[in-house]
Amino acid sequence: MKLINYIIILLFCYFTPTLSDNNLDFQEWKKNFKKIALQNNISAETFDIVMAKTKFLPNVIKYDRYQPEFYEDTKTYVSKRTSDKKISKGLNFYKKNTNLINSIEKKFNIEKELLLSLMGIETNFGTYVGKMDILSSLATLSYDKRRSDFFTKELLILLNLIETKQIDYKTLYGSWAGAFGFFQFMPSTMKNYAIDYDNNNYIDLKNNKDAYASAANYLNKIGWKSDQPCYYKIELSNKIPKKYLNISAKKLHDKKKLKFFRTYIIDSSFINKNLDNLNVAIITPDKDIIPDAENLNPAFVVFENYEIILKWNRSLRFSLAVCTLKDKFNDEL
Repeated sequence: MKLINYIIILLFCYFTPTLSDNNLDFQEWKKNFKKIALQNNISAETFDIVMAKTKFLPNVIKYDRYQPEFYEDTKTYVSKRTSDKKISKGLNFYKKNTNLINSIEKKFNIEKELLLSLMGIETNFGTYVGKMDILSSLATLSYDKRRSDFFTKELLILLNLIETKQIDYKTLYGSWAGAFGFFQFMPSTMKNYAIDYDNNNYIDLKNNKDAYASAANYLNKIGWKSDQPCYYKIELSNKIPKKYLNISAKKLHDKKKLKFFRTYIIDSSFINKNLDNLNVAIITPDKDIIPDAENLNPAFVVFENYEIILKWNRSLRFSLAVCTLKDKFNDEL
């Protein structure tokens, strides 16, 4: 076994491009990408100014390959992000911004607890918005082959926002994946849902007013329903057919009305019968990452609101963490 591992390491080192190779290839990629940008209404002047200092960031590739959503078990992932310390910090943030948050809750019909939860998990209430050069991050991921199409589109959108002076490129520091602001919006989300809430002719997603209104607008437009739950943790009977178990966040399959699944839930009496006609799915999120994980534990029945959070971040554990923290804020506010 040790010999096999040694051979694998040697092969990886042999076939993996060096940093020098990547830097040279990246510069060539940038020349080709400029042609694409010019074809997408980006001026040569804007491109040359904005992209001049972008560089290949090897750490971005490492982060892309090793995300906590994909290697931490559900209990660990959720507990880290819904701690008592997080709740305390959120309550303090709410006290300082009560009028703003309450007014946005009323205007967009999005619960303040959900907005606090998302901001808390994304940026620890604005205290950690990321320090990566977003333009270089997006360029690196566009250059990389794994998800090039997606990040190329995001980079083009961001350049268009800069071209039309909706965003100042000098402020673009955020996450390794190109997300920006207190709620970590990707460029496409900025374009489609960000709001200049304080009417100063500039969208600033590191400003509470614009950031909160933009997040609420986004959630409202993609269909969040304030009168419905997000999920329930359940214990499943081993008689449930495996086809009903979702282990991937890409697309939840085999959804049925809740009343159909009650047969397979051990003691479902704690789930309100008024929800019986809502379509739900069953998720068992540890199966895809934990070797020899039990198929049925942990298990959750998830509603449409859960899938709304999946649109925000396509991770089963992220959505569970957001909804869990939201419920904890419900108990406090």
